[in-house]
Amino acid sequence: MAVERIVIIGAGQAGAQAAVSLRQGGYKGAITMIGAEEAPPYQRPPLSKAYLKGDLDEARLYLRPAEFYESQEIALHLGVHATGIDRKAKAVSTDDGETHLYDALLIATGAPPRRISAPGADLTGVHYLRTLADSDSLRPMLAAPGRVVIVGAGYIGLEVAAVARQAGREVTVLEMAPRVLARVASEPVSAFYESLHKNAGVDLRLGAAFAGFEGEGRIHGARLQDGEVIECETALVGIGAAPEVSLAVTAGLDVENGIIVDEHARSSDPSIFAAGDCTNFPSPRYGRRMRLESVPNAIEQAKAAAANMLGNETVYDALPWFWSDQYDVKLQTVGLMEGHDDLIVRGDPAEKKFAVWYLKDGKALAVDAINDPASFAMGKKLIMTGATLDPAKLADTNVDLKALA
Repeated sequence: MAVERIVIIGAGQAGAQAAVSLRQGGYKGAITMIGAEEAPPYQRPPLSKAYLKGDLDEARLYLRPAEFYESQEIALHLGVHATGIDRKAKAVSTDDGETHLYDALLIATGAPPRRISAPGADLTGVHYLRTLADSDSLRPMLAAPGRVVIVGAGYIGLEVAAVARQAGREVTVLEMAPRVLARVASEPVSAFYESLHKNAGVDLRLGAAFAGFEGEGRIHGARLQDGEVIECETALVGIGAAPEVSLAVTAGLDVENGIIVDEHARSSDPSIFAAGDCTNFPSPRYGRRMRLESVPNAIEQAKAAAANMLGNETVYDALPWFWSDQYDVKLQTVGLMEGHDDLIVRGDPAEKKFAVWYLKDGKALAVDAINDPASFAMGKKLIMTGATLDPAKLADTNVDLKALA
């Protein structure tokens, strides 16, 4: 059956990339994109960094100017929520009363922040960060009096802590784990970021058992389970994200830690694809299923989904990579460290320029490069080629990385 109508649920990075890729691939049919926010598709990473600081205006966040979608005949339905998928009728209903018919459907609904269920979670001044509106509502704290408490020492929490400290705010970060970035980074990387934030004046509490927020109408404190109350005027909750799968569940698609898709980004319904943070996909490279929250994953999986909606059999197997900006430090990560049997630190963390290499059977699995773009670039190459590496030479900064290839 010819694909004449494609509907995309989600107007984020994956949804926008899919629409662009469809047109670049020569697709002439109808494309409808449904987005819950009023803004056209935009970049999310700057929301906790440059945009939050005020260094980047809203228009520069947009992935494409609004006119682009009109010129490409991509129908944007913004400020609208998809409310249901009728697989039999191949129709998507929305909360403005419309029904959008499809021959192929892409779900790109992302992964919103996990909500906290502690007492006081609904007080004014308690924030989450995912959308433009979230960042806009958080920004006044940079110029306001009083302490900022951040619950969770993941990337979002630490990035906001850095921005707040650079704006002169007093900041306390509460982390239940014994180290920061415990879920995604190794001990040397965690230790570096702990020192970085403490040296910047952040009150970093590790192994901190959070109990709830206090206040009447507005937050005035964060209480720990040992009874201590930390006075604050603003709080950010950054305890991870959960894939948005409610539409998929209601539609009867296979779901487990994300929408289950195959290597072609196709769901359990052959007419429905999914891409980005909301998917659970098989990685030929790593030989297991995974769910990734990253811009590069959203972009590359959306490209594969677009190609396959047009009848191709493109296998999605991109090498994962990520980044984070905090203070004057850029972290670039390539690959996934899970399963490594050797860890090599190349360079001196005290100099704020080093890389942590993760090896398995002598081959590079992943690299965390901190202010070290050369290690990031070479890490990509060495992971892709599967070259066997000499750990002693890898650790020796006098040995040119290019000589290891």
